[in-house]
Amino acid sequence: MTVLDPATGASRFVVVPASYVFLLREAPDGTGTEVLLQLRRHTGYMDGHWAAAAAGHVERGETAEAAARREALEEIAVADLDLVFATAMQRTAHDLPIDERIDFFFTARSWSGEPRIVEPAKCADLRWFPLSALPTPVVPHEAVVLAGLRSGALPTLTHHGF
Repeated sequence: MTVLDPATGASRFVVVPASYVFLLREAPDGTGTEVLLQLRRHTGYMDGHWAAAAAGHVERGETAEAAARREALEEIAVADLDLVFATAMQRTAHDLPIDERIDFFFTARSWSGEPRIVEPAKCADLRWFPLSALPTPVVPHEAVVLAGLRSGALPTLTHHGF
């Protein structure tokens, strides 16, 4: 997407920031790490795909961490997240109207509240899955991050769509 620079009148592209939260826990049976995912519906983007339990755009004047905390409270009713930065992803999708993104991914292993669906119109299901056995389909750029979390080799900067 491009906009005109008000000072120069020149065309500039816009980068849209978003924050994602992957809640992680040890499986109750001790078999490894699980991640909480939501099944998207009626959002207009990747409906029918599994995705981070909480995610959304960073608002003007808001930090990526504050956006992650706000989205977690709005979407799954958890607060006091112990956020750990996982990676930043520069992403493009040339066929979409907004095609330049910077995504900030966080994990959390502790929080207050019991995760639940707060927006049932946008979320069809909310479930824990082993990192080693994810459901299909997963939103493609999020699958890249989940694979890095699973392997333990997630770089601090990732790219998707280039």
